[in-house]
Amino acid sequence: MKVNKFIWADLSSYQPERIKPFYEAVFGWKYNGEEYSIAHKENKEVVGLYQTPLKFQKIKMPSFWMSYIQVEDVLETVEKAKSLGGIIELVDIENSIGKVALIRDTLGAGFTVYQGSQLDSRTKSEENTLIFNELHISDMQKAIIFYQGLFNWNFKKANNSVEVFSDSFEEKIITIRQIDNTIKGKYEYWVCVFGVKNLQSTSNVILKNGGLIVSEEENRVLCSDGSEAFFYIQEV
Repeated sequence: MKVNKFIWADLSSYQPERIKPFYEAVFGWKYNGEEYSIAHKENKEVVGLYQTPLKFQKIKMPSFWMSYIQVEDVLETVEKAKSLGGIIELVDIENSIGKVALIRDTLGAGFTVYQGSQLDSRTKSEENTLIFNELHISDMQKAIIFYQGLFNWNFKKANNSVEVFSDSFEEKIITIRQIDNTIKGKYEYWVCVFGVKNLQSTSNVILKNGGLIVSEEENRVLCSDGSEAFFYIQEV
């Protein structure tokens, strides 16, 4: 079990059937299922896709990628998150895939905690899979206090960001970046990073299929699928 580590991601979309061809073209994924679709890379389950819930549509929340963190006990994690000032959006202990809870940190960034054994798709460097997760927030210190208290992560400053490690400092789990709201917008959010073989060719496919290139870095590109759902692609 990968306790307190990232293991899955899914996309909340206003038009899931319209967006499927985009990700099929970019990553070669094939989808199965209706209400909650699972994308496959060959025989490997890689991500999920579902219709944006009505309550999020009513407040006009954009489509978004959700990051999942595996925990030993969902209900215990929920209570700890409450004590740290987090907001609990949803608790589902009767889901067929395991127990889940949607939590917002003290800044408002949402993530899902998962107790079970069916979700496990993040890799270290496999093409067309989830390879990393990153938190974009406006107050680094508030984020560190919350996540250190909740998951017992270790933090190491690196330039304008913080690298986050497991309790043994053996594996970098995520990066936290403090970004001014004038640049990142009003939302605080987790971003998914997907591995690709070639940045330029994948960027071309994204543009050809109605996506957007938001910014380019040394070895990765921030993209949009055209519906305000943002993600990174990074060469592996």
